[in-house]
Formats: sequence, structure tokens, C-alpha cells
Amino acid sequence: MDFLQKKQNLLDILSEMDQVIVAFSAGIDSTFVLKCAHEVLGDKVLAVTAASETFPERELQEAIALAKEFGVRHEIVQVKEMENPNFVANNPDRCYHCKAGLYHTLTSLAQERGIPNILDGANMDDLGDYRPGRQAAKEYEIRSVLQEAEIYKEELRQMAREMGVPNWNKPSFACLSSRIPYGSLITLDKVGQLDRGEDSLRKFGFKQIRIRHHDNIARVEVLPEELMKAVELAEEITAILKAEGFTYVTLDLQGYRSGSMNEPLTAKTNA
Repeated sequence: MDFLQKKQNLLDILSEMDQVIVAFSAGIDSTFVLKCAHEVLGDKVLAVTAASETFPERELQEAIALAKEFGVRHEIVQVKEMENPNFVANNPDRCYHCKAGLYHTLTSLAQERGIPNILDGANMDDLGDYRPGRQAAKEYEIRSVLQEAEIYKEELRQMAREMGVPNWNKPSFACLSSRIPYGSLITLDKVGQLDRGEDSLRKFGFKQIRIRHHDNIARVEVLPEELMKAVELAEEITAILKAEGFTYVTLDLQGYRSGSMNEPLTAKTNA
């Protein structure tokens, strides 16, 4: 299936719907879904952003600004992840409990408003990693329209660029809790360290950056082609992260890769 056919398939899928809620995080995936849904359905689209302790304020403000720019109705709902002991325990099924809480909230809102469809931004690349949150999406009958149209990340970026979506090249962003190893409790202190630390390191202009929280060790991931840049900035990076309370700062020589905290699970499976 060629590029243009995939986009047309997406638009056709959306055109068969009536009113929709788009779970909107301001990431490029959900932004692209929102833009296409609004193009097809107009004011039958409601963007909903979930605010929580693990969702950075800057991301919330970006979601507000993008929805306003698109002229889309937008609402913010509060989710209390830290009140869920299954989430805080941070076992390998953490993402399931996080998404189940989100989709329960969205489903309740959809039922109150008489909106029959809830859309997320999951794309074809999301099928290639360990993502227990997908089970929650199935249970709540969330529509993953990008997967239905067989659209991959780089394809949607190109489509978004051609449509003039302002954040078409925005780096991937995952929940801050995904930086904490499974089995290590999620706390607001850890989340705060990660949020402030990554926000501070962005000023150096890295295309992609993650801080992985290993108790008193901060493991920094940047793209492989930017490893030498990180080495050159080692003194500044170390000072920033030690100020956040880390004792040691390390640079991961494999570089950034999505889902690196799932690698111990893969290692156990292959053992």
C-alpha cells in the first residue's frame, strides 16, 4: 500500500464515524490523529487531555495551544495515577493500569456526552514493543485508527509535515514513569527529578534525550550520533543532575532507544 493510499484510508475510516473523542497528549501521533479527525469531522471532534502528576506541565500547555490553533474543542480531565497502588508498584504491567485508568475516565465522559468513538494515537511501530497498555485499549474498545490504516511513525511525520502540523518533527515522549525500572516504586520525588532534569538538558539542543532513574544513578540516553556531544558536555550534564539529587551520572553508550527499560524483560524471556 503506498503512502497516499494509507492517508486516504485513514480519512475514509474517520469519515465513517460520527462524533469522536481524541485522547490528545500533544505528541505527534495524537496530534496527527486530531488534525485529520478535525479535517474530516469538524466540530464533531472533542480533544481530551489527561492531566496527572506524571504528565509535565509543558506538555499540557502545548496541548492547549495546539488545540486552540486547530480550532478544536478541548477539555482537560484529571487522572490520579499515584492513588492507584498497581501503578505505584511499577510492576511490568504498570502501563496497563495507567491506560485502564485513562480509558475508564474517557469512556465515562464519552457516555455522558453520547460520543460513540474514542481514538488514540497508537501507530504500527507500537506493535513491535512490549506495551501492556494495548490490552487496556482493547478492553475499552478504543479505536487505533493509525494502526487500522497501517501507518508507521515516519509515514505519519511526513503526512503531518505536508499538512502543516507544527510539531511534525517533535521527539517521541513517553510517560515519566517509564524512566523508572520495574519493581522500583514510582514516587513524586523521582518523577520530579526526571522532569526537571530532562527539561534542563533540553537546553543543550539534543534531538532526543532520556534520563533513566536507577536510584542514585542517572543513566542518560541520547541519540547515537550525539554521544560525543554529550561527552563534551559531561561536566555541565553531571552538575545539573547531581543538583537534582543523583550521586552518579552515566552515559548509555548504546544511545537512546525506545523502550530500553523493557530490555531486562526480554533478557529473562531469552534466558
